[in-house]
Amino acid sequence: MHVKKYLVKCLHRLQKGPGYTYKELLVWYCNNTNTHGPKRIICEGPKKKAMWFVLTLLFASLVFWQWGVFIKTYLSWKVSVSLSIGFKNMDFPAVTICNASPFQYSKVKHLLKDLDELMEAVLERILAPEPGHANATRALNFTIWNHTPLVLIDERDPHHPVVLDLFGDNYNGSASSSPAPGSICNGQGCKVAMRLCSRNGTTCTFQNFTSATQAVTEWYVLQATNVFSQVPRKELMKMGYPSERLILACLFGAEPCNHRNFTSIFYPDYGNCYIFNWGMTDKILPSANPGAESGLKLVLDIGQEDYVPFLTSTAGARLMLHEQKSYPFIKDEGIYAMAGTETSIGVMVDKLERKGKPYSQCTMNGSDVPIRNLYSSYNTTYSIQACLRSCFQDHMIQNCSCGHYLYPLPRGKRYCNNHDFPDWAFCYSALRMSLKQRETCISQCSESCSDTKYKMTISMAEWPSESSEDWIFHVLSQERDQSANITISRKGIVKLNIYFQEFNYRTIEESPATNVVWLLSNLGGQFGFWMGGSVLCLIEFGEIIIDFLWITVIKLVAFARSLRQRQAGARYAGPPPTVAELVGAHTNFSFQPDVDDRGSDTGGYADGQTMPIPGTPPPNYDSLRLQPLDIIESDSEGDAI
Repeated sequence: MHVKKYLVKCLHRLQKGPGYTYKELLVWYCNNTNTHGPKRIICEGPKKKAMWFVLTLLFASLVFWQWGVFIKTYLSWKVSVSLSIGFKNMDFPAVTICNASPFQYSKVKHLLKDLDELMEAVLERILAPEPGHANATRALNFTIWNHTPLVLIDERDPHHPVVLDLFGDNYNGSASSSPAPGSICNGQGCKVAMRLCSRNGTTCTFQNFTSATQAVTEWYVLQATNVFSQVPRKELMKMGYPSERLILACLFGAEPCNHRNFTSIFYPDYGNCYIFNWGMTDKILPSANPGAESGLKLVLDIGQEDYVPFLTSTAGARLMLHEQKSYPFIKDEGIYAMAGTETSIGVMVDKLERKGKPYSQCTMNGSDVPIRNLYSSYNTTYSIQACLRSCFQDHMIQNCSCGHYLYPLPRGKRYCNNHDFPDWAFCYSALRMSLKQRETCISQCSESCSDTKYKMTISMAEWPSESSEDWIFHVLSQERDQSANITISRKGIVKLNIYFQEFNYRTIEESPATNVVWLLSNLGGQFGFWMGGSVLCLIEFGEIIIDFLWITVIKLVAFARSLRQRQAGARYAGPPPTVAELVGAHTNFSFQPDVDDRGSDTGGYADGQTMPIPGTPPPNYDSLRLQPLDIIESDSEGDAI
């Protein structure tokens, strides 16, 4: 009951209206609100009431629809991109330089001897398909071939393709029953493919290629990966190109430099790579002025004559510009500089700043990414390329029980090879083509919120010229090899000029496309345009909602009380006894009939009537009825209200 009284007082204090019913409260709101429309509904005639009711309902619906659109747009967390241009002294980027060939053939020839002989035999079979034109097959080591052979697929009948082994008539393999390919298929009707099988040979797939060049190159790289994965990393670095032979001359601005100013890392695709101005936290080399004279000038000797013939088909130097603390993914982001040319690279800087959550899923340092960064051992910053490759290596270890040679290896794991993991090539091929694996890694990896890109303008010219090549090659040969003879040729020389075109830099920054101010202004604009309302009108509307809720609570309390009264009344079979009945039954013995000890004698009265009770009975008023106390309190409080 105290709750009901409190609610009634609060309702009186807040609404100051005429009553407690829903209808009265609604009429009071329409009379007192500042919103246009509701007042006309109760003040006009019947026809205008209907018209204003429809208009008010229509415009209110438009307002709520527009509000929903604006709130949805705000919660979509869209961003707008702004471009600003600044000018300042620039820090020179890190420059990574690699040779296109990862190893010197003279130092890895003993490791690739069996593979090279097998490759030569494969080319003979492809180039001379007729048995009479092919040379007699030498004693070949088919151990590598048995794991992942190349086959010919005869597609002259598209509905019934025939698979032919290149060495089907020379060794007892899985396809030994196949006839010699030359007697059935020629180059135009067949395609070269790579057969990949599981450990037990029950499942096999064929990786097709449009050209035999692609097929034999991919096959050789796959087999070379198997060979190099079993060699310790330190031995592989000794087989690559040393910095003193690769870097012949270096000049940064007006300051001379040499191969000792470069940091060496081993990149599996390109062997030994050398980075200038990398990993420095205390002193990053600045660029004094824009222009070619203030940049980095290099003269390289790629030693093309010592390239691995079947492993590398491209000659040149691979280079990449990147931030000082970032790992160079030079295979994906680098460019080639051609031998026998001078390549000038003008640099422009673009800085990209992304908004974090909830506008995007970018990360500041990769700490919130669920993928373990395998490149963290190089003390480099997070990048999405590092995350994607780490994710692939994790999937490789989980599915194939070994890691791929091209990616860093977690501690305690081993690289894949044919001896310990015979079906690794089949597993690797299936994983690389798996759409699920790519989607999983892309969903788990996030872009960096801050990134710097170096846009390059490249121009090339022949270098050295015919008139100057003699003395230039003599000087370079004398400086490197202390030889009076020329040991450097045009096929291996590369000159690089890397410089800032200008000190202007562009900043591409994301900013919220919508904010709270934008949301409130649009919500208020729509409400004011369609309904002529303001924030005070919204407060009035909130007030009426609270009043409706309070009246509902009061009615529920009253309903609960009435239900309790009905339940209390159900405990009595009839109406409650009066006071006279209760008092007369227990205390007023003068109105009790006399009882004859002799028994029931009705002889003195006609028709068996009993003897009348003397005296006057007490009055039988309804007010003397006994009622439960809760009912009496409820009635008294109702009268007070």
